[in-house]
Order: sequence, then structure tokens, then C-alpha cells
Amino acid sequence: MLRFGLRSKFILLSCFLFLLPWLGYEYVWEMEKFLRQGQEKTLVGTTRALATALHERPALFDSQTNFLDQVIKGRDLYAYNLSNPIQLDGKLSDWQPYQSLFWHYDERYLQTNKPDHQLEDLSFEHMVGKYENFLYAVFKVTDDSVVYRAKNTLSLTRNDHLQIMLKTPDGEFKRYIVAARKDGWINAFDAQSKAPITKIQGYFVSTETGYNIELRFPLTMLGNKLGFAIEDWDQGKLEPQTMSTSNLQNLNDIGSVLVPSPEINRILKGMGHSGSRIWVVDNHHRVLAHSGSIHHADGVWADGLNEQPAKTWWQRFEKNYLHPLYYKVLTRPENEFLDTLHDVAAMQGTHIGKALSGTPASSWRLTPDNKAVILSAAYPIWIQDKVIGAVVAEETTNGVRTLRNKSLEKLFNVILAVMLIGTVTLFFFASRISSRIRRLRDTAEQAIDAQGRVTGTINYSDSNDEIGDLSRSFANIVSRLGGYTNYLETMSSRLSHELRTPVAVVRSSLENLQIQPQSELSQKYLDRASEGVERLGKIITTMSEATRLEQSIQSNEPEPFDLQKVIIGCMQGYQLTYPQQQFSLNICSQPLLMSGAPEFIAQLLDKLINNALEFSVEDSAISVSLEQHDNEALLCVSNLGPFLPEGLTEHIFDSMVSVRSQQLQQQPHLGLGLYIVRLVCEYHKGTVSAANNQHADGVTFTVRLPINNN
Repeated sequence: MLRFGLRSKFILLSCFLFLLPWLGYEYVWEMEKFLRQGQEKTLVGTTRALATALHERPALFDSQTNFLDQVIKGRDLYAYNLSNPIQLDGKLSDWQPYQSLFWHYDERYLQTNKPDHQLEDLSFEHMVGKYENFLYAVFKVTDDSVVYRAKNTLSLTRNDHLQIMLKTPDGEFKRYIVAARKDGWINAFDAQSKAPITKIQGYFVSTETGYNIELRFPLTMLGNKLGFAIEDWDQGKLEPQTMSTSNLQNLNDIGSVLVPSPEINRILKGMGHSGSRIWVVDNHHRVLAHSGSIHHADGVWADGLNEQPAKTWWQRFEKNYLHPLYYKVLTRPENEFLDTLHDVAAMQGTHIGKALSGTPASSWRLTPDNKAVILSAAYPIWIQDKVIGAVVAEETTNGVRTLRNKSLEKLFNVILAVMLIGTVTLFFFASRISSRIRRLRDTAEQAIDAQGRVTGTINYSDSNDEIGDLSRSFANIVSRLGGYTNYLETMSSRLSHELRTPVAVVRSSLENLQIQPQSELSQKYLDRASEGVERLGKIITTMSEATRLEQSIQSNEPEPFDLQKVIIGCMQGYQLTYPQQQFSLNICSQPLLMSGAPEFIAQLLDKLINNALEFSVEDSAISVSLEQHDNEALLCVSNLGPFLPEGLTEHIFDSMVSVRSQQLQQQPHLGLGLYIVRLVCEYHKGTVSAANNQHADGVTFTVRLPINNN
């Protein structure tokens, strides 16, 4: 059966301290929820502050959106912000990062219906972009037959060419034509005056599937309307095919162009240190201005949380050992993650839709690689009770997660210290209690021997706790038991002394009566009285014998003798005394020298043989063996007969203990014989034990006595 000591129980109870990290983690997790709510409110407040700076300023929006009722992608163009200037070489390598923003123009954009049109006949991909003060345009044209402008002709339109229709900032519409004589640099020509326009520069390169055109012209030429058309002339055909971004023949159908507003960008620069990525969109979801990067948009929560170099030994220990352990559970915020590429020409999101309907809103989304969570908030921009746009701000939760991790690091440090100190304190406290209880146990065991006699006292403690009370109680109990035990131990000597005189008077009176003539009946009673007096005399003699033996043992001086000779001499006497009893002897031949009292050994053997004679079965032999085992002499006395009851083998050598039947109890016996055997063994520093035989047909008494080898 598994047994737990006090220290084990205290250590087991200290395991409840492991609830502290879990409770701390749950607490910080709840704190993170509140921090996220706070971040959400703060981000909405940021968009509100910026939107307030843009309210009722129609000049910032008139030239950009012109309050269009509808924006059609492909017709209404958007000038994306370019991160670098475009090198005009027709190779399109600089446009590769923006490949996904190219819009594909096919038969849907033909100006004349042609059911048998194929993509190989004419189609193109196109986008416009802005870098600093220039607008860039790219055309990747698919044409099965490229027709260049003839070298000696003045015509600009009887060949493949590009038409540009734009509205100037003054509100005037201008048409320009770009026609290439060969691959290389190109310029535009005014469609009416045929004069070259050097501000419009470009590069023309033919490809296996058609040709590429790259253009650049200053933004000062451009208002809020812009359209392009590719006119394709094939050999042998009288009519060209025209594919355009919008209908350039009708000025009202020309598509709009949105160029990110530099004025709004200047306003956003003041918010550049807010720790957020900020967009300003119009009511058609197109971005008017942009500031910040989402990879650095941790919000105000990350301020001051940068990793500091470890200076002290504790900081180095914490960084090298504790933090790797903590981050088995925690996750570090990732600064490198993939964000969904926003199409700034058509920003999407439920929060943007709600803001453009007049209600501030926010939303959470997970990046595609599941490494970061992005919070977005939007706030409407009002002009004369009409929503003209919205401010959109985005932040990651990395700042909050970093703050959470820092809190958990500090909390875990404190929890580990509390757990370590608590466990060590509980361990030493339990050790102190268990050692005091163990000392009290040892003292109690030393005060009372194996036979229940009080042989010493208990030194009680002056402590005022429960263990001190227990030690004082034990000391009081042992003291009272010692007095009672002493009374019991001296009772036999006092009884034997007090009973001798009355027994002698009764015996002398009965002897005098025996001299006088008696009738048969009175003689019968007289014999019975004499028999009772004899039994009383034997009892008194036995009690006196035990008392004398105890006194002799206390005063006897040990002497060397040969145990083998003592046993042989005693057995020879028993064989003469009990001729009708069979004895089986197995006594070693070598001498067994030991120190003690040979007369006590003889008395020990008398008690064992008498016990065997009383319990042995008729016509069975009593076995006596004496052997040497290492430094011990082994004396065994066995007889066939009733076996010992279960649980009595340890108490049979106590005083006043007997297992005789009622018939045998009619003989005077106080259960002191085996008690004397134990006293003799203890005097010789030996042991005695009793056990049933293997076949449970008798009992064997075994005496172990130390001998001298030298």
C-alpha cells in the first residue's frame, strides 16, 4: 500500500501552486481582450481626428471624384502610386510588381461590334501610375499584324496608333496621337495641329504577339478626365478596329482618372508617426491618399517595448533560459507577414461600406499566412451633410501581443519565484514537523520496550503548538504507565511474601488434623484441602522464582562457559527424569563458547522442555537441536501437538500469558515459564521465537544466542 509522509503530502499540496501560472495566463488573456478593445477605440479615434481635419473641404475632393454617380473599373482610371520611377524602355520589367493591377481589355471594349473578333486580332493590358509629378501609362498590346507609320507620310492615323484624350486642369479637352515609325523613342502629336508634344514621352517595342508602349507626361497637363484608345490597321483592310478604355468620340463618355491627392497626402504626413497605416478613400472606394506601412503599424501600444540588451546577470539568465521556456507557450509577434494586396482603385471591406453610409465601423482580419491580426477602422468624411469619403486606418495587434508577452514574462517571473519559495518553505516546514514527530516517536519507543514495559521517560517539549502539547501528554501518560507497570511487576513478590504465612498456617493446621482420627467423609474434605494448599504453594513458588530470576539477572556477573556442554548435561538429566518420554537429539560436536550464566541457560531449557512435555502428543518424540550459524548458536526445541493460535506468536513470551486448555489449566500455572525464557535470552543478548511447524502439526521454539569465535 502506497504511504505518504508529511513531506510528500506537503509537496503534493504545493502542486496546487501550479494553478498560479494558469490563473495568471487567464488574467493576462482577459487583459489582452480589454487592450484590443482599447486599441479598437483608439484607432476609431484616430480616424475621427483625421476625418475632422477633412470635413467641409470640398476643394480637396472636387477635382478628384467630380461627384460621379458611378465608377466603372476599366473605364474610370486610377493612377496607382509607384514606388520607383519607370525606365522607358518598353521591356515592362519595372511594371512587374504591379502585374496584378493590369486591366485586360478585350472585345467588350471595341467601339464597333465585330462578332468574329479574336483576342489575337486586337486586345491589350493597361494601367496608369503616378510617381512624383509624372503620370506613367503602359500598354501591352496583342496584335497579329503591326503596321508602322510610313516614313514619308504626314498622316498619323493610317497606321496602328494610340489615341489619348484628356481634360486639362482648365477644363479644355485635348486629343493626342502616338504613332511609331519604328521601335524606339516616341512622342505624341496634337491631333488637330499635328504639332509634336514633347512633354509626352514614350517608348515603343514590338513583340512576338504585338507591341508594348510606355508613356510619361507631367501631371500639370491632366485634369480629371482621361481615356486611351488603340486603333489597329491591318494590311488590305479599309476600316480599322478601335479598342478604347472609354468612348473618346463623346466627351461626356470619357472616363475619369483619379490621381492620389498631394494635398491630402500633406495632411496625412502629420499622422505619419501615429503608428498606423492610413488611407483616405472617396465614395467610390478609390484611395485618394495613403500613409504608413502595415509592417510598422503596431499602434501606440508598442511604444517603449523594444528589446533591451541584457546588462545584469539576471537579465542574461532570463533571456537565455526563462524566455525560451516561456515561449514554448507564448507566441512572438511576427513583423514579417503577408498582407492581402489592396486594390487601391476599389478598396473593399464592411467597415468601409458602413463608413461611406455614415456610420463609423471597425473590423478584424487575419493575414493569409496566419501570422498577424490586422485591425481596420473607418470614419466618414462629411461635406454639407453628404458623405464624400472615408478615413481608413489599420494596425496590427503586434503591439498588444508584445505588451501581453511582456506582462506574462514579468508575471511568470514572480510566479516562479513564489512557487520556488513556497515549495521550499513548505518542504522545510514539513521536514521540521516530521522531524519533531519522528523524535517524539523515537522517544516514545525508547521509553517502552517491545514487551510493553516502561524503561525510560519522555523529554517533553516547551513548544506552545500542538506537537508540544502532544509531547507533554505523552510524557504524562508514560509517567503514569511507569508507576502502574512498577506496581504490577512488584505485585508477584509482594503476593508471594504475604501469602506464605497464611499458607503455612493452613498447611500446619491440616497436618495436625491429619493426626487426629477422621471419618471417611471428613478425610475426603481434608485431602482436598491439602491438595489445594499444595497448589497454592506451587503458585507462590513459581511467582518467587520469576522474581528471584529478575533480581539475579540484574545482579549476576557474566562468565565464559561452553553452551554445548550445558545442553548435553541437561538433556542427559531429562532422559533420566522422564524415561517414558522420547527425545530426538541433534547436538553439534564442537564447543560453543559464550559469556553469561550457565545456570540461567539450564533454567531456560527446563522451561522449554516442560512446555514441550505438557503440549506434546502421546508417544511422540521431542526434538532438540543445537547448531552453529555464523556467530550464533541456534537451539531449537520442537514437539508434535496443538499449534499456536494466529496472532499469539509475538505475545506468548509476555508475563501471565498462557494458551493451555481448560484441562491443563487445572494445574497451577501463571504463564511465567516462557516469560522466564525471554528474560534469559535478553540477558545473553539473544532472541527467542515460536512458530508452527510447516505441516501445522506442532510448534518449534528457536533460541538464538551470540557466541565467541576466538
